[in-house]
Amino acid sequence: MLAVTLLLLLAVGSGVLAQPVKFLDCGSKDGNILVVNITPCPTLPCRLQKGASYSVNVTFSSKIESQGSKAKVYGEMMFVDVPFPLEEPDGCKSGIKCPIHNGQTYSYLNKLPVKSEYPSIKLIVKWELYDDQEQLLFCWKIPVEITD
Repeated sequence: MLAVTLLLLLAVGSGVLAQPVKFLDCGSKDGNILVVNITPCPTLPCRLQKGASYSVNVTFSSKIESQGSKAKVYGEMMFVDVPFPLEEPDGCKSGIKCPIHNGQTYSYLNKLPVKSEYPSIKLIVKWELYDDQEQLLFCWKIPVEITD
């Protein structure tokens, strides 16, 4: 509980510096994305430095009831989705108070670590959050550039 509280305080504090990013909705079915914030990402494409970690905050409203949620992240390169592992894929441990209720608004909070071994490349990040029926609560894409 303390960890969730600290994560929420960090997110609120960093929200002052966060700028909403323009994103492409890629098939949100059971939810509606209101805002995507990535810190730091002042312009698109987001320049992601190897060895750094980036805060991701997605505010969305749910169109369904769900007991849980699970996130998946991909790097889309040449029309191929390459999975990016998340330390915590469980949305209920990433700022969402579960169960999820129809008509409620939630803030999903997570980190995107950029490993040193990733290649320097331009790609599209695709972030998905699934409900307990394996339908998309949300899906968004943004262009990024991984740099040294």
